[in-house]
Amino acid sequence: MSILGNRVLRKEDPKFLTVGGTYVDDVRVDGALYATYVRSTMAHARIAALDVEEARKAPGVVAVFSAADLDMAPAAPEMAFLNQAMTRPALAQGVVRFVGEPVAVVVTEERYQGPDAAELVFVDYEPLPVVMSAEESAAQDVLLFPDVGTNVAFELAFGRDESLFDGCEVVVRQRIVNQRVAPCPLEVRAAAAEWRDGRLLHYASTQGAHGVKDALVARLGLEADQVRVVAPDVGGGFGAKMGPYPEEILVAWLARKLDRPVRWVETRSESMVGLGHGRGQVQEVEMGGSRQGKVEAYRITVLQDSGAYAAIGAMLPFMTRTMASGVYAIPKVEFNSRSLLTNTTPMTAYRGAGRPEATAALERAVDMFAAEIGMDPAEVRRRNLIPADAFPFTTPTGTTYDSGNYARGLDLALEAAGYDGLREEQRRRREAGDVVQLGIGLSVYVEITSGIPGSEFGAVEVRPDGKVTVRTGTSPHGQGHATAFSMLVSEQLGIPIEDIEVIHGDTDVVPRGQGTAGSRSLQTGGVAVNQAAAQVADKARQLAAELLEANVDDVVLDKVGGRFHVTGTPAVSRSWTELAGAASDRGGLAAEVDYTQAGPTFPFGAHVAVAQVDTETGRVQLVRMVAVDDAGRILNPLLAEGQVHGGLAQGAAQALLEEMRYDEDGNPVTSNLADYGFISAAELPSFETVRLETPTPLNELGAKGIGESGTIGSTPAVHNAVVDAVTHLGVRHIDMPLTAERVWRAIQDAKDSKGGRS
Repeated sequence: MSILGNRVLRKEDPKFLTVGGTYVDDVRVDGALYATYVRSTMAHARIAALDVEEARKAPGVVAVFSAADLDMAPAAPEMAFLNQAMTRPALAQGVVRFVGEPVAVVVTEERYQGPDAAELVFVDYEPLPVVMSAEESAAQDVLLFPDVGTNVAFELAFGRDESLFDGCEVVVRQRIVNQRVAPCPLEVRAAAAEWRDGRLLHYASTQGAHGVKDALVARLGLEADQVRVVAPDVGGGFGAKMGPYPEEILVAWLARKLDRPVRWVETRSESMVGLGHGRGQVQEVEMGGSRQGKVEAYRITVLQDSGAYAAIGAMLPFMTRTMASGVYAIPKVEFNSRSLLTNTTPMTAYRGAGRPEATAALERAVDMFAAEIGMDPAEVRRRNLIPADAFPFTTPTGTTYDSGNYARGLDLALEAAGYDGLREEQRRRREAGDVVQLGIGLSVYVEITSGIPGSEFGAVEVRPDGKVTVRTGTSPHGQGHATAFSMLVSEQLGIPIEDIEVIHGDTDVVPRGQGTAGSRSLQTGGVAVNQAAAQVADKARQLAAELLEANVDDVVLDKVGGRFHVTGTPAVSRSWTELAGAASDRGGLAAEVDYTQAGPTFPFGAHVAVAQVDTETGRVQLVRMVAVDDAGRILNPLLAEGQVHGGLAQGAAQALLEEMRYDEDGNPVTSNLADYGFISAAELPSFETVRLETPTPLNELGAKGIGESGTIGSTPAVHNAVVDAVTHLGVRHIDMPLTAERVWRAIQDAKDSKGGRS
């Protein structure tokens, strides 16, 4: 019986549930100094004066550095198509551009001494006008980089067809805000660095150790063999920990400069303003079609808030465009975007990274279109879905989907939710004028996974003791890679998963790798490991044939017993231990694979959210969440469901609670977990998941990504549910987050527009 497809318990959990993980802050670094950053308290200002002398006299202070002390030039954006003139210094040079930007660093003997000394650094700021939204930035009245002459960091300009909606019987339009959110990983950013015999050993809380190594090599002017990066256990990333931040690079610079190990761990408040934020789009959507429910044209125009410096967040509209038309066969689709700088925390990738924004806009537009023509939103979706026999399918924006069965996903979700019964209960409450109204929200989505070009490394070796070492270039932070990859190797070799060790996150041990992002791990890293294991099995079979004096075609592997024997004569066999010993003078039983997938894959699904809204107070209660998420062939349903559950929680959180807000002067007002709407189990129902598998033809496992799908489908489903609960009161749209105040105000505004008040 195959181990694949079964609910295998996570190998990782006993450690985390007993002794706990080993995070960067747990790593022992003897004799380490501690870095504390002095951060800007203004969103936009000239640094008129910076005095560090009092700080240098404080107890335990070893050194204090400002930009004038550094020998690192400001860094251009990593992605070449972003505006390369919008460089970012490691410490602010002359101008600060967001609250939280590092302006100096204090190094102390003890950790507790740093914050006190940092308070003694005097900075004289000359305020500059602030730009707090992408819409303000688009006016170009205030430039963050006057010498550059623009706030536009990245633009996708495909033109505007004024005839796009010609012939459409109905056209709906809406401005939608997909609000800025903070990733909030439980482990904040951390780094530690020490130099040994001219080599840098750098510990990082990261999703990709090799990416950190590349950045250190480039910024510090080193050779690749001078740098070793180790990523121990990582307490969450969600996309925001893909690349190193200036503070992390400086830790290595400080260690070299002071000839002492240095470590740094930010506080939660620092993380809220320093770790990159996500989402942050203002979307103008237009959808046109017939009164029979056919969508004929769709336009989305995006202003992307990029924050103060151009980073990966600035290019995410590219992914929004890639998935603009979603699961629907819309004949005409138009997309244009501009990514603009603002005096806020720079934007980065956050779970889904541009794809949730596409789905959120599209699924709201479909609901508004359905309301305008008076048709059930489920029926409108069904009439426009790409049929199952149309794959591979290329969209009007040039994206080619590999496989899908969108109608089946929608049908399963509606059936599991009891959709007709929910609509009947909604009708009853409306007719009765109940205070608490019911809303049903739908979302049918498709997303792109493994969209980052390149290969992934995987290696498998059977050791002389018969146990296995697996090395992978992917980097887990909660996904369960050790379990998943052990299952693949066990299936190929017949060795129990408890005898398989998975190593990752050490650039000296794993020679290369892209890390974990874009839901790519299983379909790239997993396939690489699977192929390496298959090659090891072939090598072992060849060796067994020699030892058994048999034709290799007659030798079989008994995976239950973990032994090779000639067909029909199981009594004479060779174990993995025997074969590994015999192969020791032949280079061992090992194989390495760099796997490159032919293209990205496209998971899909359908979500149904059920919400109750108190029309007197605006209070929202999410009472049900039904999710069908198809990620191709599922290796381990337990791991997949865990990823979906996490995604559903984060997606619902954005819809209901989360928003990183600033006041008019650029001061963050949700900069800790007391003020920021962080969701808990108390706000969530028990999730109802339905399994559907539509394998991809692009890899041997048939696997697509699963890590971000739950987030992509859930946000618009919950959003639609809340709006649906109050549409009969005249509410057409409410921007997220759907707080009680915001929902209540929408209801009151609808009453006012109807003349409900004297």
